[in-house]
Order: sequence, then C-alpha cells, then structure tokens
Amino acid sequence: MTKDLQFDPATIRELAQILRESDLTEIELVDNDMRVKLVRQVTVAAMAMPVAAAAHAAPAAAPAAAIAAPAPAAPAAEVDADHPGAVNSPMVGVAYLSPEPTSAPFVTIGSKVAQGQTLMLIEAMKTYNQIKAPRAGTVTRILVESGTPVEFGEPLMIVE
Repeated sequence: MTKDLQFDPATIRELAQILRESDLTEIELVDNDMRVKLVRQVTVAAMAMPVAAAAHAAPAAAPAAAIAAPAPAAPAAEVDADHPGAVNSPMVGVAYLSPEPTSAPFVTIGSKVAQGQTLMLIEAMKTYNQIKAPRAGTVTRILVESGTPVEFGEPLMIVE
C-alpha cells in the first residue's frame, strides 16, 4: 500500500530556519509514517598564524590567540542576539580579544567602555575589523574566546 506523502513546505522552512539560527547541524521530524530530516554541513577552517608571521603581516594589528586569556567566555547560546546589551558580530570571521598575541585584551569583564571604543577585532579575508562599543557601559559578559570563528549576528559581548 503506497501513500502519497505530502510535506508541508512551511514546516520545512521553519526547520531550516532553526538550523540556521542555532548551533544544530541536524533536525529530524517524525510523525507516524512521515519523516523529514534536515542536515546542515558546517565546515570551519581556522588556521593559527605563527607569531613571527603575524608580526610581519600587519605589525600594528595582527592578533593571534592571546597568551594571557581574559576571563572565561560564557557560551553564546545562552544569550539572545536581541538582548539589549548584546554586541553582535557584523560579519563572519575569527574574533580576537587583543591587538597582538602578547598584548592585554581590549576589554575584560567589568571594564567601563565609552561609545565607539574598540572591544575586539574580527579577521575576515585577511582584514582586521574593529568591533566598537555601540554604547557606553560596562562589559558584563564576553561570549567568545580569542581565536574562535564567529558567525554573522552572533552575540560577542554584553555591554550594559
């Protein structure tokens, strides 16, 4: 006995949206005889730039993983990108919390910041982009670690 199974396109779109907005790579929906499985392939290629090469590439702004790591980062999944104090990533790239590997981080938890102050750098296509504070306040959470890939719209810090 063959059934003419129909899948609701709106449901599939909703599942695809959930995949895009979350850290999930796979969703499966089963309802009686019907089964829908969506899989998202995520490829992250992060290369650590040797310190000597970083110094030659762009001496003033070539960060690598910070040697003295700031306070541990909280998982970004716990913070909604719509949080009023969230500083969200304007691009896909690699986040760096300090200007150089041996430098202190731009900010730490508890730092008072002025509007427009540099909070971190995001490297995208070999260009280091300053991420500036959208408002004055205090850094209450740092949601990424130096040297980790970030996605567009991902919460990076909370400034309240």
